[in-house]
Amino acid sequence: MKKKITFFVLGNTGSVIKRITVSRDFIICLTIFIAISLILFGFIIYDYRCLKKKILITKELENNISNQREEIVNQRKQLKTFAADINSLKSKLVDLKSFEEKIRNIANIEENADPEHLFGIGGSIPEDFDTQIPITKEYNSLIREMHEQTQQFNLAAINQKKSFESLFNNLEDQRNLLAATPSMRPTDGWISSKFGYRTSPFTGLREFHKGLDIAARKGTPILAAADGVVTFAGTNGLMGKLIVIDHGYGMVTRYAHIHKMLKKRGDAVKKGDTIALVGNTGRSTGSHLHYEVHLDGTPVNPAKYILN
Repeated sequence: MKKKITFFVLGNTGSVIKRITVSRDFIICLTIFIAISLILFGFIIYDYRCLKKKILITKELENNISNQREEIVNQRKQLKTFAADINSLKSKLVDLKSFEEKIRNIANIEENADPEHLFGIGGSIPEDFDTQIPITKEYNSLIREMHEQTQQFNLAAINQKKSFESLFNNLEDQRNLLAATPSMRPTDGWISSKFGYRTSPFTGLREFHKGLDIAARKGTPILAAADGVVTFAGTNGLMGKLIVIDHGYGMVTRYAHIHKMLKKRGDAVKKGDTIALVGNTGRSTGSHLHYEVHLDGTPVNPAKYILN
């Protein structure tokens, strides 16, 4: 005999208004059904939460992948730009080397023996990067090559700097030599006696005239023929009042028969400075400047050094 369970439904006054009788097995089945339903509902809720979490993670991964792709695209663009900059830098270095060679040719200055090449000792100029090709599998190779070329450019810049310093020093030496070379007429007037052998106006004998006589009015300015330092300013026997300027590089000029000296010993003079006035002191037949140029202690023809 099946056991039954009776449920009473009470009214507001506490009296029984309805009676429900069910079997015990029904109660057990109902309980099991409710329990299974709750368990299934719990699994559904759990699966829903897991799925939602996976969806969020997937979206985050997609966003990261998208950002990474965008970053890779930007990096590739930057690499192409960097490659173009390297090509431009290389071109500028080559132009600088070419410009240096032109200056050396104009100034007739040769490079040092065993010169270092532009891109290192024995190095050659790297090939230009092709900035139009797509950067895919060649990515790592391109980065490595760009790194190598950057190192070469660093060496090239160092070598070019040394070469320009050498060129500058040579040009500076030439400039100093040019400034120290007597190249201008020391005074206005006409040449009354040239450099070389002549008949002496005092003895009538053949003698060697070591300078150039320029006849001019008394008081005519006498100019320094080049940069230098006054090493003598005073009276010197037959020369009368004399100024001697040492220009360096073995070059010395002498100005004789001066009326008035405007510089003293130790004064630094520039080319074109007025150093004295033409006169007639010492043994002289008239107002004039006796002008001498000495190279390493030997008198040379001053006319060869007068450009104007």
